Amino acid sequence: QVQLVESGGGLVQAGGSLRLSCSASGRTFSSYAMGWFRQGPGKEREFAAGISASGAMTSYGDSVKGRFTISRDNAKNTVYLQMNSLKPEDTAVYYCAAGSYRAVVTSIRGYNYWGQGTQVTVSS
Repeated sequence: QVQLVESGGGLVQAGGSLRLSCSASGRTFSSYAMGWFRQGPGKEREFAAGISASGAMTSYGDSVKGRFTISRDNAKNTVYLQMNSLKPEDTAVYYCAAGSYRAVVTSIRGYNYWGQGTQVTVSS
């Protein structure tokens, strides 16, 4: 069992930055990949970023590539999502997820624990 708690969401102007954090407890944090997904109004949940258990490998969705950076601190049981150059279309609820494997995966089916989500709103 894994418990995930996100923080860091909020309201920001277009072009600004935010950093999301996700604190994990339960299963050994360094044994599984982590991911960030997002769900905008009226949209399906989509993959934003993922990181392998060791942190050596990362993957990004096309819409955030070059603007978002995922990282993790296994000593602190925390994963981060640094979001730069934010756009109004980045507005969504952002969810932290714990993967079933050590390798990063982009499919929602590769994650079996989810946080409650944190709202990010980007104004134009």
